Amino acid sequence: MSHFEATNRYIRKASEVLDLGQRIERHLIAPDREVSVQVSTTLDNGNVASFRGFRVQHKNVRGPFKGGLRFHPTVDMDEARTLASLMTWKTALVDVPFGGGKGGIDCDPGALSEGERERLTRKFTQNIQEIIGPQTDIPAPDVNTGPQLMAWIMDEYAKFRGFTPAVVTGKPVHLSGSLGRDAATGRGVSIATREYFRRLGEGLAGKRFVVQGFGNVGSHLARLFHEAGGKVVAVSDATGAVRDERGLDIAALLDHRDGSHPLTTFPADEVARDEVLFLPCDVLVPAALGNVITRENVTDIRADLIVEAANAPITPDAHETLESRGVRVLPDILANAGGVTVSYFEWVQNIQQFRWTEEQGNDQLEDTMRRACDKVFAIAAERNVDFRTAAFIVGLGRVAQTMVTRGIQ
Repeated sequence: MSHFEATNRYIRKASEVLDLGQRIERHLIAPDREVSVQVSTTLDNGNVASFRGFRVQHKNVRGPFKGGLRFHPTVDMDEARTLASLMTWKTALVDVPFGGGKGGIDCDPGALSEGERERLTRKFTQNIQEIIGPQTDIPAPDVNTGPQLMAWIMDEYAKFRGFTPAVVTGKPVHLSGSLGRDAATGRGVSIATREYFRRLGEGLAGKRFVVQGFGNVGSHLARLFHEAGGKVVAVSDATGAVRDERGLDIAALLDHRDGSHPLTTFPADEVARDEVLFLPCDVLVPAALGNVITRENVTDIRADLIVEAANAPITPDAHETLESRGVRVLPDILANAGGVTVSYFEWVQNIQQFRWTEEQGNDQLEDTMRRACDKVFAIAAERNVDFRTAAFIVGLGRVAQTMVTRGIQ
């Protein structure tokens, strides 16, 4: 099953509950535009290398396409198509006026110098500049991309359209970025997790967390869990994994990592990188790449709750198995929506040319995430469905209503 078809299973299930009918369902599934470009650039040694770049624009009935760009060897059209679809439902779920887009370049950024990454980014921007823009499609950081890459896109785009900071979000703060954007996805995940336990009459204090993926999202998330009194008992990244049943010292671990030291040299017990998924814990947070929990390994999961900080980390078959075992899942389109929410705030600030304080942004994020959680938890209870289906019901319902109101051709 392709990644896109896996997402469509969730769409069809929610569509059936909503009784949307096949006509609207087909409109909701099909992307509006798929672009593939050849990106050729000169390497430092003088050779020319060619890479494949992608941008999928899924639905824009509620606003401009919005979604990240990732640099990774697994990037292809199917992945971009899937993630663009998820962005459509995510933006609708948190009720920001965007549609869904996604893309990236099939490359290994670790094998490229900074100069090579910059040239590759600028050439890719040249190739897609006609289909992006602040009222058309607004890229953002994703896997292996960040504020510097967004700055290069903004600068290259300016050569064609003039100074247009709202063309991308996730920019450096000193270059029209938004205060708090760097931690926004992790903060949103922590809010969703807290709201789940609040409804059980519990808090985060004393809960045991495992974070698979100690990158931007996972590290901010681990810090927030730690500050809330939780015990982060294990984390992993591309270099390996460490654990401490007493709870890792997250501040010390962040200092260790920021000093360019491998995770596995931190004074804690080393475990196999992939084994963190199967450690006993209250909350497991996949915060790296997709499809890490599958039909083949799902029976080894020993968490009570899984919170999807990554996009599509659980396959549909594995999700059904988890739910049948009583393992609850907070889905990606809810849990990790903090990033696109604060990207919206950044876009608004760029359009208005007015800077918010970090406190303003965090307060607005808190309000947005709480309202989205309230809606999903209420729908799950009313319809007697799992949280993922409830989240898709909310997202699909809002997009379908807008589509019908505007008129389906």
